Amino acid sequence: MAILTPLEMTGVIAFIGVNPDRGAGPESLSAERGVLSLAGLEGDAHAGETRAACVRMKDQYPKGAPIRNARQLTIVSAEELSEIGLAMGLGEPLLPGWLGANLMISGLPRLTELPPGARLIFESGAGLVVDLENEPCSIVGRAIEAHRPGMGRSFKRHAAHKRGVTAWVEREGDIALGMRCRPHIPPQRLWPPTPLGL
Repeated sequence: MAILTPLEMTGVIAFIGVNPDRGAGPESLSAERGVLSLAGLEGDAHAGETRAACVRMKDQYPKGAPIRNARQLTIVSAEELSEIGLAMGLGEPLLPGWLGANLMISGLPRLTELPPGARLIFESGAGLVVDLENEPCSIVGRAIEAHRPGMGRSFKRHAAHKRGVTAWVEREGDIALGMRCRPHIPPQRLWPPTPLGL
């Protein structure tokens, strides 16, 4: 019996972004196509089968410790970026490149709510595994500020629970603008079923 359930909905790749040098800033440059290897999106600075533990993992591992790279890609929703841009008063959607996104998907409006372990399966056969929700950060806020002075500080507040997800490559394959993908969802239940200590 299959544990993952394909949903009756599809998304479409509306943006592919590559950041070749994180030292130059968080923004990603648009591309028409890309190659997903088991290390991530080829040419992107976040690619790699391992990474150094960062502040997000401070309660689990020492900073800098080598860990499995489950943050190979960041994925955002076109619909959620429109909502954030409207809430910020930009008068237009946020551009995914400002956020350093690797993929923007249209047609999956609540993409940030995809559960850990969900898959995005693309027409090419490539598959991504959702790791965690990607929390908004001040680094992205400063990048937005460079394009829209006076607007970047409100990013963290308005992007809460709409910033997208991080993911890693489970099956290699090509991706391209306009390619469709389908979410596959694991069983959902609360854990622990009762509060700890009861």
